[in-house]
Amino acid sequence: MKRILFILSFFVTTQVSALPIPSAPDLKARSYHVIDFDSGTVIASKSPDLKLAPASMTKIMTALIVFREIRHGNLSLSEKVRISEKAWRTPGSRMFIEVNKFVSIDDLIHGMLVQSGNDATVALAEHIAGDEKTFAQFMNQVAKELNMVNSHFINSSGLPDDNHYTTAKDLSILTRALIAESPELYKINAIKEFTFNGIKQQNRNKLLWRDSSVDGVKTGHTEDAGYCLVSSAVRDNMRLISVVMGTDSVSARNNINQALLNYGYRFYKTHLLYNAQQSLSSTRVWKGV
Repeated sequence: MKRILFILSFFVTTQVSALPIPSAPDLKARSYHVIDFDSGTVIASKSPDLKLAPASMTKIMTALIVFREIRHGNLSLSEKVRISEKAWRTPGSRMFIEVNKFVSIDDLIHGMLVQSGNDATVALAEHIAGDEKTFAQFMNQVAKELNMVNSHFINSSGLPDDNHYTTAKDLSILTRALIAESPELYKINAIKEFTFNGIKQQNRNKLLWRDSSVDGVKTGHTEDAGYCLVSSAVRDNMRLISVVMGTDSVSARNNINQALLNYGYRFYKTHLLYNAQQSLSSTRVWKGV
């Protein structure tokens, strides 16, 4: 059976069997949350409001803000950014930018999303807001706007901080906004490798190789966060978003995401009933009555 999903009265999924839908799998992660992109319908969930460290999945918020700045004409992909010493010295994963050199917004976005470069992320944050602390305030304003009620950001990259946290549910909201607002720029998340300064690095999201329907989104890992992954896939014009937090290995985060996506596509199907601006009926009136 495939369960019906309603999407603002415009979409529905057809039920193809009289058999009951089995419960979502209970998988070994601290938290997960799977939604249908079009409707926001929850397909599977475990501790969705548990506040956890997001690690580099934080970069989804940074990307959303950068993409908005580009759409609003405040940034261009060809624009050059001077790399500060702070950005250059940022610990963790890097795209290996060099201090005082100029790097394009386009390259920095690729470095942030494909290579998970903390240095690239800080450079973007500083360019937009002047410093990372101010950018974090911007991040929290956007979180409030999106109704991410259990999130608080301290930095742009996801480096550990006790006051830097989010939830699987909030990350699903954030990812849905990222894809909906900037579908063309979102495609960067599907790039499997990127070379900068002669250094080729692969995307850490290994589901891109394993499942051709997957086109994003972002991995994360710190000792506190564990191994995390926000994935998204499209099959038969239906997009799902799967957020998995707090697993114990790279293979676990991949396998759990894959299992959740497979469950969603096995038992749910979305169909467009009518377009938002489509008139469903028309009635003749006599003399305005």
